[in-house]
Amino acid sequence: MAEEIGALAAEYWDFKLRTGPTWAHLVGDYRHAGEFERVSRAAEDAEIAESREFERRAAALDPERLGTQDRITRDLLGFDAGATADYAATRLIEVAVDPVSGPQASLPVTLPRLTIPDDVVAEAMLSKLEGIARMFRDLGDRHRDGLTRGWAAPRFAVDATTRQIDEWLARPLDTDPILESLRPRLVRDGRADRARAIIEREVRPALAAYGAVLRDEVAPVARPDERPGLAWLPGGDEAYAAAIRLFTTRDRSPEEVHRIGLEQVARLADEYRQLGREALGTDDLETILESLRSDPALHHSDGAEIVTAAEAAMARARAAIPAWFGTLPKADCGVEETMLGPQGFYFPPAQDGTRGGVFFLNTSDPSVWGRFEIESTAFHEGIPGHHLQGAISSELTGLPDFRRHVWVTIYGEGWGLYSERLADEMGLYGTPLDRIGMLANDSLRACRLVVDTGLHALGWTRRQAIDYMVRNSPMREGHVRAEVDRYICSPGQALAYMLGRLEIQRIRAQAEQALGDGFDIREFHDVVLTSGSVLPETLANLVDDWVARRSASRTGTPDAV
Repeated sequence: MAEEIGALAAEYWDFKLRTGPTWAHLVGDYRHAGEFERVSRAAEDAEIAESREFERRAAALDPERLGTQDRITRDLLGFDAGATADYAATRLIEVAVDPVSGPQASLPVTLPRLTIPDDVVAEAMLSKLEGIARMFRDLGDRHRDGLTRGWAAPRFAVDATTRQIDEWLARPLDTDPILESLRPRLVRDGRADRARAIIEREVRPALAAYGAVLRDEVAPVARPDERPGLAWLPGGDEAYAAAIRLFTTRDRSPEEVHRIGLEQVARLADEYRQLGREALGTDDLETILESLRSDPALHHSDGAEIVTAAEAAMARARAAIPAWFGTLPKADCGVEETMLGPQGFYFPPAQDGTRGGVFFLNTSDPSVWGRFEIESTAFHEGIPGHHLQGAISSELTGLPDFRRHVWVTIYGEGWGLYSERLADEMGLYGTPLDRIGMLANDSLRACRLVVDTGLHALGWTRRQAIDYMVRNSPMREGHVRAEVDRYICSPGQALAYMLGRLEIQRIRAQAEQALGDGFDIREFHDVVLTSGSVLPETLANLVDDWVARRSASRTGTPDAV
């Protein structure tokens, strides 16, 4: 049975890499370097069918005949295959017009991060360009499919994406974003010239055709700001339920999630008042939030200064983690400045060692960064957050590759947000103002629970969502608008952060209560991080088993677990 689950996991991981060739390339698997994601209806149907078969085969394995780690593999594989298929079957790609993370925005960010270690991969990149062209053509067809059943993307997303495409195509060919990202690495054997020809002949015309579909066919019937969420689409409730299950691993009602968000926002108000007296000299909540939002002295004006502050925070964390973690990663994490992409984001190290982890800060407009935000963001994206979790997972031995690299959103983002609070326990924040940055990030994640469910289940308008976040966080309206637009374009994903952190904190609190003085934080963190990305119920079981072993060793009773 162990051999069977091992073979199934290997086969499933090959399937994930084959259908996600960009992710495969990022983690250092170059077998599909010449491919790009396929988004046609036929390709989606085939992937759904394969996922369903993997789900069926995992369910057919008797968990009673499997050891602990093999049961984890079975359960995680079955969930991932089933939830991914359920999500794809909603056909949300038919309204997936996204100015934040859509391909027209993400390609110039992602392509420069794809390692080209040899001539074989360099040659494959030319085929990848052809795949990008095919993707844009197929994406236009998918939007047409949506229109036939009354599904249309939000108008703001269509307009913003069309502008991005127009700006891209207005650039001369020799300054094309894709060509610029590849040309320095394709200089041998005339590949740069061949890439230029493919971009001119295929990629740019396909991008132009995609833009024409958005402008001429989708925009006239796009959803207005008064109806931006899935709640306004026929079948939108079912689609949102599938998104919630994918990103939080459970069938949660939007009303329950909305209530949890409201509770967390109220709890944070008390913390702002307590810390505000020390950091800003006031305990008036409205004054605290407005100062953080609009005081120029509390915001950066120089990109290099932002990177320096992040590097200093990471250095303190790097020095402190041995006292809090028994298992440490071999791969280090760097900090880099970028002018593209989200405000802060992380790329994991390549499994072949050609690249370490990198925490990126978008400094195209330094003033959007509050001085109080840098440290909490560095702890979330880098150490002890995503880098520590992801690098440890990728370096584990004795687990299937699938387990070492799969991403369970509620676990991974929950750990990132937990790390911001853990950094406070570790004494890593430099000043009371930096600690307020921890609360500011918490406000963002708590408001997400309220706003995401408000938009997609309760029928909120775009303006209603923006106003709520401005009232209940220290974010400027421009930042809030970008966040709200992200939730509209990616339903359910934003729920994972706070729900995941609350789950980890609940599991830890139970362990602390059970073990009392016998609770060891280094051992607890090793239990959390050394089985790879896991489902919340699996994490709870792993910690329960550890508590039982610790209790048995302290009392001298036999370990029956």
